[in-house]
Amino acid sequence: MRTGIFFIWIFVLSAALYAGNDCDVTVRITHISPSNIKVTLIHDANCTLAIEELNATAPAADLNISEANATVVQKIVTLARSKLGSPYKEATAGPDTFDCSGFVYYVFKNNGIVIPRSSIDQAEAGTKLTRDAIEVGDLLFFDTSSAGHVNHSGIYLGNGEFIHASSGKAFSVTVSKLDEGFYKERFRWGVRAEPKP
Repeated sequence: MRTGIFFIWIFVLSAALYAGNDCDVTVRITHISPSNIKVTLIHDANCTLAIEELNATAPAADLNISEANATVVQKIVTLARSKLGSPYKEATAGPDTFDCSGFVYYVFKNNGIVIPRSSIDQAEAGTKLTRDAIEVGDLLFFDTSSAGHVNHSGIYLGNGEFIHASSGKAFSVTVSKLDEGFYKERFRWGVRAEPKP
C-alpha cells in the first residue's frame, strides 16, 4: 500500500474509532489534482473529532484515476491555451473563431469527449460540482446576465483561473479569475466531462 493512501486510511479509521458508536461520520474524498486528494469528515453534533480534514498525496493509480484521463486533461488545457486570443464570434465553434459554448465544445470534441453544443445543455451534461469540488479541466457555468439560467461556459485551469471565449471587453479567448470580480458572483456550478471507458 502506497504512503498517501496508508495515511488516509489511518486518518479515517482513527477518526471513526475516536467518534464512538453514537456518532454518524461521512467521509468525503475530493480530488484536488491527479496526485493529490482532500479527505473531509462530515459529522453530526454528537461527534468530537481530533482531525476533520486532511490533504494527502498519492499516485494516480491509487486514487483510481487512470493515466489516460490525466493525459486527456493535460491535452484539454494545452489545446484551450493554444486558442488564446482567437476572436469571439457568435454561433461559431472553431477552429479560428468561437462563441463561449463553441469554444468548450471544440476543445472537448478534439480530445474525444462529445458534449452538447449550447452552454445551457452543457451545464446539464454531468453531475453538478460546487466551487470546492472543481478540478483542472472541468467545465464551468455562469449566469452572466442574471436571467436565472446558465448562458456562459468555460474550462477550469486551476489556481482560481478559467479560460473561455468572452463576448466582453476581451472579445476573444481569454483567461479570467473565477474567485473575484464579475465572474465570482455569477458562477453557478461545474461539470466533469470524462472520456468514456
